[in-house]
Order: sequence, then structure tokens, then C-alpha cells
Amino acid sequence: MTRLPRLRPVDAAVTFEFFRLSLHFRADEPLFFPPGKSANMLRGALGAKLHKTVSASEYARLFAPRGDGGGPSGLVDRPRPFVFRAAHLDGMNIAPGAGFHFDLHLFDVQEPARRHFENAFAQLAHVTLIQVEQEHVAIELNDTSQSAECVRVQFVTPTELKAGQELVTRPEFGILFARLRDRISTLCALYGPGPLEIDFRGMGERAALVRLSRCELHWVETERRSARTGQTHPLGGFTGEAEYQGSLGEFLPYLRAGQWTGVGRQTVWGKGEICFQLCC
Repeated sequence: MTRLPRLRPVDAAVTFEFFRLSLHFRADEPLFFPPGKSANMLRGALGAKLHKTVSASEYARLFAPRGDGGGPSGLVDRPRPFVFRAAHLDGMNIAPGAGFHFDLHLFDVQEPARRHFENAFAQLAHVTLIQVEQEHVAIELNDTSQSAECVRVQFVTPTELKAGQELVTRPEFGILFARLRDRISTLCALYGPGPLEIDFRGMGERAALVRLSRCELHWVETERRSARTGQTHPLGGFTGEAEYQGSLGEFLPYLRAGQWTGVGRQTVWGKGEICFQLCC
């Protein structure tokens, strides 16, 4: 007897779940977060501690996942299951005894992952972990209860989007949505309940009908140097605002999720942070 595939009910919720960790520290020594590089600085410190505190297989899964060379543009390697939100620390000097904080969005919903991250942060050098606030977030991606004809997207930190193999200078909505959709679906497939069961092609075609009505962006140049390899990697991208007009209701949940996941290349280094609001 042929076994038919299990189908999701048409009205079943498609939910993207993750954890927001808000980590509060006290500086034990003077600290300086270089402009544009706070997230990368924290990423490096986290990786060094995870390498010492978890098994090799867990380290690879949580911090250095590798792909098979396939996948959508920008996802040749598997995305890491976290992003930092630390742009407010850029350029700051932290005096000994002073407090500071940053957020980490963790897309691996398995319980051991949180414990591994918290344990690593508790062992960071030159700081004392004071408190960890945890929030479970769930976004229903097929929620079409809200309509919208215009949205304004702010690219908060440098953002790089690709269409095919080319970097784009104008974030047309079809491209922005495709990169959000692919990133969210990949995170769900690797670290959550499984890939999104949605009409990828149909949603992509409808997203392409949304018009980019205003675009005020500027390019930011910065780079990082790998302590491990000594190589220099660009961290640039565009920041600014873009307005989109069209039938946008079905895309609002993806924009909401994108505020947590980031979009485009090198999100783990703090790039691709976005926020949005409905136009009046």
C-alpha cells in the first residue's frame, strides 16, 4: 500500500518560534566596543567560550554550521541559530563597575541550546553576568488579519541583499521578501519544526507586484579582521529607509519576523537589522 504524505490542514497556523535573551553584565575592567563592530566582538568571545564548554558536534551545530554548497542566495552555508542586537554599544567605553546589556535572538528552540549559551556567557572574561531575561516569541506567519497598503522599512544596520549572485543597490520588495522568506524557512527547517509549508512561488510573484515608492539609502563601509585566520572581511552595506506600496497584508508577519532575524548577508555579525511601520 502506498503511504500518502502527511498534509498540514489548510487553516493550520504556520508559526515561527524563538527565544529573546536579554543579557545584563557588569564590567570588571575597562571595555571598548569599536564602532560598527560590537556584535562581531561579542560573537568572537562567545565562540571562544562555546569551543571550550560544549562538544565538537554541538559547537559545529550552534556556532559553525556548514552547508552542502546549495540553497538560496546568501544561504550556501547554514545560518547560525542566533543573532546579536548590540548596535547601541558601538563606540562605547564601559568603565569598571558599570553595567551594560545586549540581546541575543536564539532560533534553536531545543532546551539544551539555551543552557549552552548562558553557560558560555557566564564565563566571559573581564565581565560578570548579572541577569538573563528570557522571552519566548511566536509569530504566526500565515496571519492575514491585518491589511496594509504602505509600509516604511528602516535598515538599521548595514544590509547586503543579493538577487542571484549580484548585490542590489535598490531593495525592491520582491527581493527583500524573498530573502526574508528563505532565511525564516531555513531557520525553521534547521532549528525548529521544519521548513515552511507555504506557496513560495505564488507569494514571490505577489511580492514582486509591490512597488518601491521611496528609497533613501546610503552605503556604509566597514570591515572586520579574523583573529583566527588574519583575513579581512567587509562588513559594509546600506542603511536608511524605503517605502513600499501595494497589497502588503500577507507579508506583514514576515516583516515582523525579520525584525528579529535580520535579513541578507552576515546577520550574525549584526548586519541586516530592520524595523518597519505602517505608513499613515
